[in-house]
This record gives sequence, structure tokens and C-alpha cells, in this order.
Amino acid sequence: MSRLVEITDLILRDAHQSLLATRMATEDMVGACPDLDQAGYWSLECWGGATYDSCIRFLNEDPWERLRTFRRLMPNSRLQMLLRGQNLLGYRHYADEVVDRFCERSAANGIDVFRIFDALNDIRNMERAIAAVKKAGKHAQGTVCYTISPVHTVEAFVELARQLQARGCDSICIKDMAALLKPQPAYDIVKGIKKACGAKMPVHVHTHATTGVTLVALQKAIEAGADIVDTAVSSLCLGSGHNPTESLVEMLEGQPYHSRLDLDRIDKVRRHFDQVTPRYEAFMSAYQTVDTRIFKSQIPGGMISNMESQLREQGAGDKLEQVLEEVPRVRQAAGYPPLVTPSSQIVGTQAVFNVLMGPYKAITSEFADLMLGYYGATAAEKDPDVIQKAQASSRKEPITCRPADLLNPEWNVLRSEALELKGCNGSDEDVLTYAMFPTAAPKFFSERAQGPRSVARPAGQAPVSTQPATVAQAREHTGITEPVRYLVTLGDRSHKITVEPM
Repeated sequence: MSRLVEITDLILRDAHQSLLATRMATEDMVGACPDLDQAGYWSLECWGGATYDSCIRFLNEDPWERLRTFRRLMPNSRLQMLLRGQNLLGYRHYADEVVDRFCERSAANGIDVFRIFDALNDIRNMERAIAAVKKAGKHAQGTVCYTISPVHTVEAFVELARQLQARGCDSICIKDMAALLKPQPAYDIVKGIKKACGAKMPVHVHTHATTGVTLVALQKAIEAGADIVDTAVSSLCLGSGHNPTESLVEMLEGQPYHSRLDLDRIDKVRRHFDQVTPRYEAFMSAYQTVDTRIFKSQIPGGMISNMESQLREQGAGDKLEQVLEEVPRVRQAAGYPPLVTPSSQIVGTQAVFNVLMGPYKAITSEFADLMLGYYGATAAEKDPDVIQKAQASSRKEPITCRPADLLNPEWNVLRSEALELKGCNGSDEDVLTYAMFPTAAPKFFSERAQGPRSVARPAGQAPVSTQPATVAQAREHTGITEPVRYLVTLGDRSHKITVEPM
């Protein structure tokens, strides 16, 4: 008997985040919503990740209104978001009451499935969000961030999945954010989770396409029992994006598996985005082909291009290979964290510093916090010598508790501060916008009434150059948000380096 394989499409979120710097306006997505809603997907990922930040920073859109629009236009579909656990959609830990409020409001505004992850796979940083989603009556998907290291074994990933199940998760996602998942590990991990968590526990596999091996990995995951896989309609796929939906469906033909997707509907979606995508050419990722260097550095392709631009700005464009070789060494010293926002930016920045200035001659505050436990626990022991240097640099002591346990209640303070801002409407949603992006929210609130501002070029306008010439242009080009800037002075020389999240 043929087994149903469900599919989640990423065209409304991760696809354009990965390939178009998260710049796609809601107005360019709504036309595809009726067909997406009727195409037969298990869920549609349409919110979270960097979309919230991009809405208020670049598009003058209210992200909550975007979500409500999707809910209104796709009433028959599960709407899914990506949530960074205790970090929510920002880049720091938030007090538990803020996590509770965010999950409750996201559910009320239309999210059905919350994919909850932590950059370090520290389950303590996911527990509160899982509980809040369950309290809201929604689907909590516990996430295992896939990476490769001596301590990241099949058994370790399976044990994390078992712990997530014990916390009440409704499904388990294997999240391969850098296209590292090869076919055999995909098979072994899915098989192990099914054995440990039971055949009825849904296993969902997310991967990118950058290394060229992951469509085969999805095949092997399905053979091992994966219930749901992520793809993106072919208008926005491959490169640093994802595997194409249509190809996955065709791949299943002739096998003991099938999807329930309506390819005629999907073809209408494809044609819609074929018309839309060229207008965002200025933001198109430079990584449109296969890049197997990622297996060594584990730095996603988009971040490699950003680092290259920054090094050129410092007159050190010839040092990219040295930086890519340094990244694994820094990662080992830090306890082998998976490289995903924000850990990828923290490790990548320190690698740049080490190459330009010497190993750990200058330590960023974020890297010091990573070494000292302020982001959570890592899977392996950290280098004790680097820990000592981080202590000396930051004048902080290491911690072993859950980082959020050190936070004081903050909702009332955040609310009071938000209400003082011109244009804040006093809603919980606006307070949450301020809480996550306190530097961008004031400008957004003051200009929101002017309406959305698409950054797509008008149809028929000549394409603009897609090659950034400066760090500032690179920042705009790549869609990096919440910049991390460092100015380090050694002797009479100042080194200014900017590395920003993807």
C-alpha cells in the first residue's frame, strides 16, 4: 500500500528569506494564497524567522497584519512559523512572561504550527515556548538542529527528540539549516526517532539545497519513515534555498509513497512567483549553484558572501579561505555549537577577528557570552583556555543555569516604554514588536500610517547591480538584520568589522 508523504511549502517565508533577503512584500504573495490554500499541503510556513524584522525595518509593514492577511486568505491551511525558543524572533533571551505573551498572540492572530528551535539545541531554551504553545492549544513542533561534529551522533539527536517528546511536543523536526544532511544520516536519524518516540510521532524534515545532496537525503528520510518534508515551489528554490516541491512530488512517482498535492494548483503558484521574483533581482542571493565548502566550514552560503564583502572592505579580501579554515577551530573551542542564528554569526565574527588580529587577541562580547554559558549549554566541553580569555575580556563569570533564569520580569517595563513611542497603538502586538526590535520599532511606529513600501523594482525597470561594493551595501543586499558592530583598537590602528545575522 502506498504511504502518504505530507509536504510543507516554504515559498511564503524561508524561500524568499534564503534567496531574496526576506524582502518580498505581502502584496506580492497574496495573489498565490488561494491556490496554495487549495493545493493539499500539510502546512504553509509563512511567518517567523527574519520576516518580522524585515517587515518593520525595510517594508513598513506590520508583521501582525501580514499574518492576519494570510489567515484570512488561507482559511483551510495550517499556518506555520519558525520560533527561536527563548529568543522568540529577536537575538537575546526574553523573560518567560514575554515568551508566554508572544506565543498567545501569535496563536490568536493565526499561527497553528510553531516550529521551536534553539541555536545550541539546549532544551531548557525551548521548554517555555513549548509550554506556552500547548497552553494556547496549538501544535508545538520540537526541533533538532542538525550539525556535524564528534559529539553530534545519531544517538544524541535521537535522545534530544525523545526529550522533546517528553516535554509535550506534537511532532519532531530535523532542521538542516546549512544543507549538511547526507542521505545515510537522514535515514539513520529518522529511523532512530521513530524507534525511540514511537511510530505515531510525526517526523518532519527541513533542509536546504546548497550542497546538492539533500534531495537524496529527503528520499532516504522518507524511506526511514519521515511523515512530512519541506520544499519550496520551483520559482524560488535551489542554491541557498530549498529543494523544489514539484521535483519531490515527481520523485515519489513509481515508489510506495505519494503526496496529495494538486500540481495544477502548484503550477499556478509557480507562474505567479515567476512574474514576481525578477523584480527582486537586486536582492537575489549570489549562491545559485552548489557549494560543498559548507561541509567543512558549516557556514551557509549567504553568510560566506557577506564575510567576503566585509573582508574586502578591510583590505583583507584575500583572507576568506583563512577565515573559512578558522571557523571550525573556533566552533570546536566553543563546544561545537550548530551554526544557525545567532551562533553562526557569533562564531563567524570571532573567526574573522582571529584571522585579522591573532587567535583570541580580541574577543567579542557575544562570543564571550557563548563561551561562558549565557546563550545556553553546548553539546561538548569548551576550551578552558578560551574560557579564561572570555572571562578576562568580559569580566563575567561562567554560568550553568538556564540563561533566562537570570532575567527579571520585563513585560510591564517594555509596555511602558512602548506606550511612550509615537504611533504605538498600545496593543500587546506593538509591545512585542518593540520588545524584539527596540531600535527599529520607533521609526516603524511613527511611519506605519504611510503604508507598506515595497522595495521591488517596478515592472520594466532596468535591473540594478546585485554586487555590493561596500559593507553598507552588502548589508542592504543580503537582508542582514540587527547588525553586530565591533571597533577594536590595537596600538594606533582601529579595525572596524561588521557581521550581521542572516
